[in-house]
Amino acid sequence: MKILLTGGTGQLGRDCKKVLGNRFQVFSLGSKDLDITDEAAVGQMMAHVNPDIVLNCAAFTKVDDCETKKKLAWKVNVEGPKYLAKISRNYDAKIIHISTDYVFDGLRMVPDPYVETDETSPLSQYGLTKLEGEKAIRRATENHVILRTAWVYGINGKNFLKTMLRIAIKDPGKEIKVVNDQFGSPTWSFRLAKQIEKVIDGNGQGTYHATSEGYCTWYKLATHFLEEMKIPHSLLPCTTEEFPTPARRPLNSILENARIKESGLQLMQAWKEDLDQFVSLFKERLLDELKEETEK
Repeated sequence: MKILLTGGTGQLGRDCKKVLGNRFQVFSLGSKDLDITDEAAVGQMMAHVNPDIVLNCAAFTKVDDCETKKKLAWKVNVEGPKYLAKISRNYDAKIIHISTDYVFDGLRMVPDPYVETDETSPLSQYGLTKLEGEKAIRRATENHVILRTAWVYGINGKNFLKTMLRIAIKDPGKEIKVVNDQFGSPTWSFRLAKQIEKVIDGNGQGTYHATSEGYCTWYKLATHFLEEMKIPHSLLPCTTEEFPTPARRPLNSILENARIKESGLQLMQAWKEDLDQFVSLFKERLLDELKEETEK
């Protein structure tokens, strides 16, 4: 089986290449290799690879920048997926597209989760473009999987955990405000890649949620992570109101993996179990990376 992987140099893309490359022929492409917003370039690449599956991990994910760079966000998050889906149909290839909790408004009372059939209502330009990307894929081809996830972290690239670690190590006594009224399910990119593999094996179709089990706040996540890393820190819980950002974030980003469970495809684990395993595997590497940064 041949898989065309877009966004292959990103956090999730690199884990997908690692996981799927063990069994399948994976053509992993970063934005420098393929501009998914260029329809002709997408067509040429599809003709070259002739894939069985197109796995789209490419996205413009800088949530706050989407508020000002609306055209770019639309091109990458809507037009790109549309071209990938439209052209994949010509090759009888299934498209698997990664989407987000930001398609929901997060106004539901915690801990009630969102399921795949719930009404969408994004609060931000990022959420809007990701939702429109989903719609474009559904219009272009029936042979698709849209997989919504949330709060993704991993060893590759930048993420919330690495930011917290960098700040804490730089100045352990500095009080750091961390939002404590937004709830979600921290999801390890490696576990998500394994879940994608399971969906491929199960010939999944349609829209799925795929996040870790359980939920927490950003404050609780940062605290648990730094404690597991055994890093001194001075975190202070704060409200969303106290920590304003250009883009509105959902207060409730808890997703229920209803369809994956119903299909017998669930691989996701409790968020603490995954995070503890992540720290066990990568503690030294995380610290070494920071050391290299400071020495540059």
